[in-house]
Amino acid sequence: MSTIFNIVLDKKGEKMEHSTFAHPYFGAFIMFVVTFGAFIATTMLSRFVGGKLARKDTEKLKCTLYECGPEVTKQPNTISAQFYLMALLFILFDVEIIFMFPWAVDFKVLGWFGFVEMILFILLLTIGFIYAWKKGALEWHSIK
Repeated sequence: MSTIFNIVLDKKGEKMEHSTFAHPYFGAFIMFVVTFGAFIATTMLSRFVGGKLARKDTEKLKCTLYECGPEVTKQPNTISAQFYLMALLFILFDVEIIFMFPWAVDFKVLGWFGFVEMILFILLLTIGFIYAWKKGALEWHSIK
């Protein structure tokens, strides 16, 4: 007899019913289908309500693109090297901090070897910092 529920005996010999849909991922699949349906319904509802409630001003100024700051003029499309240097220095010192956290956690385990390695690491980064400072990479120049 092929029914949805089959009677099975568990380890204690008691009757236990279970569904033929007892695949381990069946519940996850149902949740995925329900979530996807809710996503589509929410998207369609928000587009419909937004389209009905939004003002349809066709004024020329309101339809133009807006960017904050001074009025846009034609300029050559170049990026200042100052932005590149500042980003590079940020990454340099950010990586320094990332390497210092595990060292600080295992400071006692590493012993003198770890201490000397970190001193050499900090010394190398200090030399890089002094070099960047002498070259003026840390000074933010005016764009006027």
